[in-house]
Amino acid sequence: MSYPVEKAPTREDVDGELGDEKGLTKTGTQHSARHLDVEVPPDEDIVEFEEKKDLKRGLKQRHIQMIALAGTIGTGLFLGSGAAIVNGGPAGAFMGYLFVGILVAGVVLSIAEMSALVPLSGGIVRHAHYFFDPALSFAQGWNTVYSTLISLPAEITAAAVIITFWTTAVNNAVWITILGALLFISNLFFVRVYGELEFTFAMLKIMLIIGLIIMGLVVDLGGGPDHTRIGFYYWQNPGPFVQYLGIPGSLGRFLGFWATFSNAAYAYSGVEGISVAAAETRNPRHAIPRAAKRIFFRVLLFYVISILIVSMIVPSDDPNLLNGGAGAAASPFVIAANRAGIKVLPHIINAVVLTSAWSSGNSGMLGGSRALYGLAIEGHAPAIFKRVNRFGVPWIAVCSIGIFLALGYMTVSDNAALVFSWFQDLVGSAALVLWVVICTVYLRFYYGCKAQGIDRHTELPWAAPLQPYAAWISAFMFSLILLTGGFAVFIKGEWSAQGFVGAYFNIPLIFLLYFGYKFTRHTKMVPLMEMPIRDFIQIAKDNPEHPDPPMKGWRRLGFLWS
Repeated sequence: MSYPVEKAPTREDVDGELGDEKGLTKTGTQHSARHLDVEVPPDEDIVEFEEKKDLKRGLKQRHIQMIALAGTIGTGLFLGSGAAIVNGGPAGAFMGYLFVGILVAGVVLSIAEMSALVPLSGGIVRHAHYFFDPALSFAQGWNTVYSTLISLPAEITAAAVIITFWTTAVNNAVWITILGALLFISNLFFVRVYGELEFTFAMLKIMLIIGLIIMGLVVDLGGGPDHTRIGFYYWQNPGPFVQYLGIPGSLGRFLGFWATFSNAAYAYSGVEGISVAAAETRNPRHAIPRAAKRIFFRVLLFYVISILIVSMIVPSDDPNLLNGGAGAAASPFVIAANRAGIKVLPHIINAVVLTSAWSSGNSGMLGGSRALYGLAIEGHAPAIFKRVNRFGVPWIAVCSIGIFLALGYMTVSDNAALVFSWFQDLVGSAALVLWVVICTVYLRFYYGCKAQGIDRHTELPWAAPLQPYAAWISAFMFSLILLTGGFAVFIKGEWSAQGFVGAYFNIPLIFLLYFGYKFTRHTKMVPLMEMPIRDFIQIAKDNPEHPDPPMKGWRRLGFLWS
């Protein structure tokens, strides 16, 4: 099994390039640099993988931490959570987001352990090639690209619709064009530009969520303009659960609870993205695990507590939740503020929700383009996608992904809500497939370590806790949720072609891609004993990362994201 490791230069290579700038900067590995008496500056990363020569490592620890912390918080939480409350009631929505959040934590721990050992662009696309089957790398890579092509117009359309909260005089096509152009600008220049934007937007989202939690508690305890203490009244009236589709009894309430999983999957989609740009991250073997170790607490704080608070101050039968609205008007957080008589807050929420939607699109474009780049590196996509510009960005891949922003113009018609719903369903099911693939590949990696006698805790850069149990449970439950995600269409009188395709299209797609590539290229599953795990361990040992410098002055605030 080959892997993209740059050959270490010999003494003759270096002697022959004395005076040449290339021969005096970075060597192939830390091992060769040390033996050739070439000092590597502490602020520079080692080029231990071939692709790192082309890509710029502009993402720092704080960027990765904040992307992990709030990079996936977007319309799924601020807008989509209203549908979860309508379908499942306050208790159903709360438990649905909590349950899916715990399962997602198992996915993040799995991808982080593999990414700490193999920090390559594309994340699971590359890991599947070495630890499972090149056919799965091809299938999941193109599945990720497909998911991005759907999620990008969904997020950019949501951002355009949000703007209509302030004005309806301008056609949505104008906003889609402007916001899409900004996505291109962000993704075609230094990756650090992307990192700084995501860092800023993540800070805004975190401050908004903390503010909304405080506002919700104040309103719930009677501190609003009307001084009405709500408590858990809405959990009692209309009730903690909803009779889903009017189905009576405990079955209807359980189905309502189960229906919230699709909303939660859409909200959490992209949470595994901390590994996608690993080759462009400084000190990835420290940065990625550090971000992953805090995932459960972040899910608990920013998703679960937010849903709990909003479920306490907005009833599940509120007309605005049932009918939807323009932009933030459909957000349960805005509905809560309006019900409490707080006039200015909806505008503040709308502004941050707008940046959240655009930020999610920004993350999606980076993730999709790096997946396409990774496919090209492994030979699963045309080599043209490997081309990078002078900023170290795979610009052909970025532009190819960005072209599909034009799908957002489909929502300019009167059926905008229907189109957005299609996009949301497709993205949610694609996320479930991705999470199952991550857990499956990790389990092969885990048992490959056991077969080769590798002690994960002493030999790997980082060994995730709770494994392999977390991966097994997450793989099983996400498979079950995927298979039952469209159950509503099988209820008598509820058939919907949109619902069926949205829930199940990704299942035949991933199998078609996998077996199609497998039979045409005659690939085989990588045997446990032939996985190049020890090769990657040796690379990690030969290329120790520099510890982060001590924080001084205002940088001590880094404890917020470290």
